[in-house]
Amino acid sequence: MANEMKVTGHIQEVVGNPTPLGLLGLALVTLVASSQKLGITEGTAYVIPWAIFLGASAQFVAGLLDFKHNNTFGGTAFCAYGFFWFGVAMTWMTGNGTIGLGPNAVIDSQQLGFAFLGYLIFTIFMTVGAMATNKVLFLIFFLIDLLFLGLSFSTLQIGNAHMWHELAAYAELMISIFSFYLSGATVLNIQYGYTVLPVGAPFGSFYRKSVAVKQKAGIAA
Repeated sequence: MANEMKVTGHIQEVVGNPTPLGLLGLALVTLVASSQKLGITEGTAYVIPWAIFLGASAQFVAGLLDFKHNNTFGGTAFCAYGFFWFGVAMTWMTGNGTIGLGPNAVIDSQQLGFAFLGYLIFTIFMTVGAMATNKVLFLIFFLIDLLFLGLSFSTLQIGNAHMWHELAAYAELMISIFSFYLSGATVLNIQYGYTVLPVGAPFGSFYRKSVAVKQKAGIAA
């Protein structure tokens, strides 16, 4: 019997840059949510759809596509914040009575405070990682730090709760503004092949060290 040869190979799947989609989701949900925190709008019933489809789903899809790009940082960030907005949407649905509670259910808002605190810790080290991307994204992560700082401290009732709430509200609005900018800049810069809207070069001692290590190893930075 003739020997059979099995040929194996790697199929490269071409995937576009998902960053603008993820940033658009972040920009829209934070814009709508900040309007409620700032007292411009009331309630969360109409924030929930944007939390589910833009804040959660759009970022989660962008994260999965970033993992296909072998982008651990982007994939982790978008998926993690996507899951955050899924959790927030379900919390609001519970509060609005969409998801029923048992008669003996105990509601303790400080549990949310610990969830916010956990995301603050996560965002701090992601902010360090963002220094190796661009300055606008680093600024967005810094503002997310302020958002979770305000949310966790106000919910856990540490210090002046009103001050922390205000910090969270204005930080969330600024996150929206800069996310819209970076989403548009990424689309236009890729579309035209040159810098239409500047985003700032990477910076930081970790980034400089990584570049030096790659150059020494003969790897393109």
